[in-house]
Amino acid sequence: MRIKLVLPLVLLFGSPASAQVYLNCQLVPGWEQFGTKREYTADNLYEYMDGNAESYLLYGFVRMRGISCTSGQKKLVIDVSEMEDSDLAYGMFASNRDPAQTIANIAMGGQVQPRRASFAKGKYYVEIAASPDGNHTAALQAFATKMEALLEGRSTPPEALDWFSKENLTSVRLVPESVLGLRQLKRGYVAKYAKGQAFIVLEASPGSAAEAFKKVQARFPDASPAKVADEAFQATTQYLDGICIFRKGRYLAGYANLPDSQEAVSSAAQLATRIP
Repeated sequence: MRIKLVLPLVLLFGSPASAQVYLNCQLVPGWEQFGTKREYTADNLYEYMDGNAESYLLYGFVRMRGISCTSGQKKLVIDVSEMEDSDLAYGMFASNRDPAQTIANIAMGGQVQPRRASFAKGKYYVEIAASPDGNHTAALQAFATKMEALLEGRSTPPEALDWFSKENLTSVRLVPESVLGLRQLKRGYVAKYAKGQAFIVLEASPGSAAEAFKKVQARFPDASPAKVADEAFQATTQYLDGICIFRKGRYLAGYANLPDSQEAVSSAAQLATRIP
């Protein structure tokens, strides 16, 4: 009998994420809901954020749910965006984070500042804005901690981030389309260095990666073969300078914007050894 009573509750309320228990002002004592909860889809997100909606759509935006909380004169605006997958959620976080601040150990990555907190977990990207002026770090950290525990999904950064060399690395971000400005290179991670930049694009299979490699190589008629991974080419171009692009299994990767193609080849060969 106990089993029969429990199962309907599970079916009715579902998982913590589907039940939206993470959108609750009372997660932190002293806070109450102000107004009604918000929900937007790709069709009407512009009504909420006008010109900034396009950047969310680029990262596979599915829907946003939000709530506003108050404690005396203090106010928090909490928005949880659901993206198509965890890579895109992390990419959204990385594109909006403050590059001058370190990434905090919150789920896949986060930041907590005096008036703003953000983090990504699974396919969710969370933003919390505080007002009025002042230091709201304690409240932002408290809500971020409570919400992170209730959201489902992976809590570790994308594996590809560890494949880039950390030496002279200045930034890493997910480019949602046309990596290096080449439409044949779909979304991928781009790492910028003091000199040059590296990239990793994940295809669905080795076969689709091979097809994409052929299309990219055709863009460079003066390219010559290079001995890196499964197949590779090197070239010198007007906008990308010395470049080397290779395929390893279902990954397309390489280096660009180096003084000459041979330096790009040697750097690409080192990157290839770190990709599984």
